[in-house]
Amino acid sequence: MKRLRRTLDRSRVETSARVSLLTRIGINVPVLKNLQTRMIPAGEAIRGTSKASARVSSLTRTNRISNSRESSARVCLQTRMIRNALFLIALTMLTFVAGLPVRAETRSKVGTSAAVFLRIPAGARGSALGSAYTSMATDASVMFWNPGGIARLPGYQLTFDHTDWLPGIDYSYMGAFMPVTPDISMGVTAAYLSTEAMDITTPAYPMGTGETYDAGSLAVGGSIGARLTDRFSIGGTVKFIQERIYNSTANGVAFDVGTLFDTPFHGIRFGVAISNVGTRLRMNGEDLNTRADVAPDQSGNNETVVSQLKTDSFDPPMVLRLGLSGEAWESDQVRVTWLLDGVNPNDNAPSMNLGLEVGVINDALNLRAGYNDLFLDESIRGWTFGAGVNYATGGRVFRFDYAYQVFEYLGGVNRFTLSFQL
Repeated sequence: MKRLRRTLDRSRVETSARVSLLTRIGINVPVLKNLQTRMIPAGEAIRGTSKASARVSSLTRTNRISNSRESSARVCLQTRMIRNALFLIALTMLTFVAGLPVRAETRSKVGTSAAVFLRIPAGARGSALGSAYTSMATDASVMFWNPGGIARLPGYQLTFDHTDWLPGIDYSYMGAFMPVTPDISMGVTAAYLSTEAMDITTPAYPMGTGETYDAGSLAVGGSIGARLTDRFSIGGTVKFIQERIYNSTANGVAFDVGTLFDTPFHGIRFGVAISNVGTRLRMNGEDLNTRADVAPDQSGNNETVVSQLKTDSFDPPMVLRLGLSGEAWESDQVRVTWLLDGVNPNDNAPSMNLGLEVGVINDALNLRAGYNDLFLDESIRGWTFGAGVNYATGGRVFRFDYAYQVFEYLGGVNRFTLSFQL
């Protein structure tokens, strides 16, 4: 017991000495005890924070893995789409090349299609470039050349084109489109060809009966295009076709489809378009009515029965176009663009079109030249020339384009196009 008391007394003395020392250096003993009491929950909080940090780190790693997988999936999808586009390009090129010897060995099919006015180029810019315009997308006339380029055009656009096509024939084209979403655009297009009034003649009145007639052709359509990737876009057009001669008409429906691909090879663009795939057209109307004897071997019957002549039906002028284009030189003030198109129609032999455009003063002025129907025998078309002026103000762009088309035997054709971008 004595030893226990001595130990307790010694402990009290040591404790008193420690308290006296802490008091001398300015530390409050009750505050120190409270601090020691709070250190235990603080340690537990630190351990809880460490656990929470570990959970956050784990979730972050999971999100990174998920994002990486989604990014990889997108890259794989784009790779597959580009691979499919390259396969389509190769297939269409083989189809075009395969048609060359076949066309050479078979008889000519010139003049075997209806609604040939659908082959008249739309827009002065494409005409001045020798109709080598399948891989370009600059204005609303792209709906004629390749609807796959619709989704690449910025803003709202409107294009008017008019020309005295050939002696006694006028041709007009209108195209307008608007963006629906950042990757989808829609548009409408109309083309109209008309002739001057002509005298009606008969065997009894070879100099004319005093009456006149005219002829006209109309195509009205709607287009839609979508950008599937930053390099590949696709589009299509459906259109109503009508041809008229006096009181007789032929009606039909046709479709266009096209793609535009920015290749990874030095910015070269590749376009494919198939146009005018549709129903056959047949002329019908009261002008085909005639009187006939339905039983010429019988006597006493009515020899003036009202009948109607039956005409043949013809396909619309379907055409496959393959286009390449790229910049041979490009700087802040000067741009030189080359264009090449292969054309394979159903009513003629395959041919090639060439074009060259020089843009100066940041594309404010453009000079153009081209050549039509290269390698085509007995072609009446040849060189084309033109120019264009662009003027931008207040977020709006105004374009005026001119083209001159050389025709053998028929002289030249002047074309004028006015375009607006809002």
